[in-house]
Amino acid sequence: MSRVWDVPVDDSTRVRDVRVAAEEASALAGLPAPRTATAALVATELATNLLRHADGGRVVINLVERGERGGDGTPETSVQIVSLDHGPGIPDIAAAMRDGYTTASSLGAGLGTCRRIANDFDLHSALGRGTVAVARIGHERAAKRSQEPQGPQPLPGPRVGGVNVPLGRAEYSGDAWSRVYGGDRVTLLLADGLGHGPKAAEASGAAVAALRGVADLPPAEILRRLGSALRPTRGAAVAVAQLELTSGQLSFAGIGNIGGRLRTDGTWKPLLSHPGIVGAQAPASVPVQRVPWREDSLLVLHSDGLPGRWTPPDDGVLLSCDPAVVAVAVLRDAGSAALPVRDDTCVAVLGAGAGAGDRHGSGT
Repeated sequence: MSRVWDVPVDDSTRVRDVRVAAEEASALAGLPAPRTATAALVATELATNLLRHADGGRVVINLVERGERGGDGTPETSVQIVSLDHGPGIPDIAAAMRDGYTTASSLGAGLGTCRRIANDFDLHSALGRGTVAVARIGHERAAKRSQEPQGPQPLPGPRVGGVNVPLGRAEYSGDAWSRVYGGDRVTLLLADGLGHGPKAAEASGAAVAALRGVADLPPAEILRRLGSALRPTRGAAVAVAQLELTSGQLSFAGIGNIGGRLRTDGTWKPLLSHPGIVGAQAPASVPVQRVPWREDSLLVLHSDGLPGRWTPPDDGVLLSCDPAVVAVAVLRDAGSAALPVRDDTCVAVLGAGAGAGDRHGSGT
């Protein structure tokens, strides 16, 4: 099930709450003590920065599966720590990211140190709009990195990332997302369990678990198979996007209230799901949309916790970031204190080139 820690950081007492949440997440992920300490340090630094530079914000911690598998064949789990704010932004990102750079009375770690000790780290900041930072801490130490950011170095292959937030800071989210790599194919799933709480999380978690055995099938057939897997649960809205790299084609099929937006050649177009509930009231047949996938393509899938009229981002720098950073920015910019989210909210992003997020892929 999708265990989530969603901590508002509006005063200094919340910094401890964020550290404790990181330690709890590390325990559930089975991280060894040194990596647990790393997660706690990164979480504490990000929370401290929210208070010091943005007049507060929010830290969200998810458990995400790594592409690598452990000795028993099961995917290893990493701790993903997200900070987001509506603050003034960072005027000199290069300086802020320099290893050891910090401000007075901070921990002395700084964003550069977070980048160096996390397995993955990426950040986007825009003046007047705020900052989003994403760090993932896995079982093994991060590979040694240069102290200075080297700039984008795209490699072949897709990237996947996401964020999952429960309604009202509940312990569990009824939403979940996952991806499966297979040969030249990437299959991305996003599920929204009916209702809220543990029962909804059970339904979306069943969809994620079943995906691993059917990801090589076409999207419509995947949804049909998931119907059997979800029948013992209360059911879920589910969408499946499958990218075939050889043919350069994206196929999309959805049942229920999962939204999709595809950006290609600078233009966003909607991908529409069919009414119904997987595992309960699924239609006999589901239409499949097939669209070309290009080097600049980007796909956003989201549950209905996101407002229906959210505006897709067109910031070129943001769109080149780790897909989880894009997902968090979409989540942040779609809601506000005046327009709070109405449901559990999950956003998953598929991008064209490899990068920090391409070997991670499940928000359960």
